[in-house]
Amino acid sequence: MFDIGMTEMLVVGVVALIVVGPKDLPVMFRRVGQFVGKAKGMAREFSSAMNDAADESGMREVSSNLSKSLKAATNPIGTAMDGVKDATKGLVDIEAPSETTKLSAERAENVKRIQASTARSAAERKAREAQEAMEKADELEASLQESLAQKPDVKKADT
Repeated sequence: MFDIGMTEMLVVGVVALIVVGPKDLPVMFRRVGQFVGKAKGMAREFSSAMNDAADESGMREVSSNLSKSLKAATNPIGTAMDGVKDATKGLVDIEAPSETTKLSAERAENVKRIQASTARSAAERKAREAQEAMEKADELEASLQESLAQKPDVKKADT
């Protein structure tokens, strides 16, 4: 709106202090502030009324179409590139998977195979160890029964 710097504001303040006087200066600044606030409010109301009128008459659509056509006229290569980009958006999804995608899928499959093989080996080992433990328990039980059968009864010998 207005391009007023700090030095200009200082000059206006000093002149106002001299002309108006220190007693009436706050009242004057208050009235100037009220006036500026009313002016801003009126400008805001006018701007919103003009925007509403433009929306009702369809001027926004016309202006957007006009800006697009002006852009196309001033930059035909950019417009052509935009058309090419829009046309190739659908082709991105059709692309074949890359080599890294294939390798990562192959590695994931190999990991699953290794895990399955490891789990199968662990299960077989546990089953083998359980079988060996059962056989050893049977052997110990049999040897215990043999040793009990071979021992003479201690109480009979004492009598």
